[in-house]
Amino acid sequence: MTTQLTAAAGLATELQTTFDRLWLLVGNTPMLALHYRHQGEAGTIYVKCEHYNLTGSLKDRMALYILQKAYELGQIQPGDTIVEATSGNTGIAFAALGRALGHPVLIIMPDWLSRERIDIIRSLGADVTLISKAQGGFLGSIELAEDMAAADPRVFLTRQFENCYNAEAHARTTGPEIAAQLASVGREPTAFVAGVGTGGTVMGVGRYLRAHFPQVQIHPLEPAESPTLTTGHKVGSHRIQGISDEFIPAIVQLDELDAVVQASDGDAILVAQQLARQLGLAVGISSGANVIGAIRLAAELGPEATVVTLLCDSNKKYLSTDLLREEPVRSGYLAPELTWMHYQPIDRLAAAAMPGR
Repeated sequence: MTTQLTAAAGLATELQTTFDRLWLLVGNTPMLALHYRHQGEAGTIYVKCEHYNLTGSLKDRMALYILQKAYELGQIQPGDTIVEATSGNTGIAFAALGRALGHPVLIIMPDWLSRERIDIIRSLGADVTLISKAQGGFLGSIELAEDMAAADPRVFLTRQFENCYNAEAHARTTGPEIAAQLASVGREPTAFVAGVGTGGTVMGVGRYLRAHFPQVQIHPLEPAESPTLTTGHKVGSHRIQGISDEFIPAIVQLDELDAVVQASDGDAILVAQQLARQLGLAVGISSGANVIGAIRLAAELGPEATVVTLLCDSNKKYLSTDLLREEPVRSGYLAPELTWMHYQPIDRLAAAAMPGR
């Protein structure tokens, strides 16, 4: 018995050391004050550079936190297979972090997502199962994952769309970092806006910021071409991979949030292209959508407002998509009205010792 207890204690210590090392690579991302002119008027929004995370997206935060909590609660054991249904970035995060912890990983995802996502997951040593629209798309991916877990007790489902630790990860890391970095330059948040995939980001950040800044506005963002949050069900299609995945996830509590903000996918592509070409910020399409939402809110709230959003991921997962093609300008787009001036980095040391590390 003593030998078994010693071995268990040694394993626990080793796991904690591994998690501590991984947290050094996840979170504590830079913030930028982005300066621009919109319709000739000067403006500034604040963005967290989540493409600085280990695998290049904000999903690393919730993936690492979910795995850490699962070990603490005895929900996962060494050698268990991690299975996740995903639209891409979460799959990449669980592939990298799962393999770092020694787990086999299986990612189930729709077959219409960018080729780069699939190739990156496989390059990280994970298996990929692709699901077509005829097989049920996102919902079919989730159903297959649930069936696998029911048939095999050594399968651990991360269940990103309903896992409470998804939102808690952002309440414990992203939210406090935003508050600390803004405080370091003498500001408090007026509004936060973020695209909704699982809803973990907007709900977690929102709960932290509301607890400390009761008047802050928390806005979810959706594609104008597929207003799932507004209608309550899938409507149309869009090109902003990673948000509006056909249904409203259980994590999302719209009654806790302010008005839904929309961005057109073509406009999001154009703004993401501008950020790369004019400022050297190589980000994905959802980042362009978030920036559109933030600028529209800043225009509504006035020049003294501090509006915060996220640059969710890098552009490397979109090299085969419309992000690298010429995008036509349409009536109502924000991009033609924007001139990007420069950005000012905010020191990461302001957020270096956040809870959960």
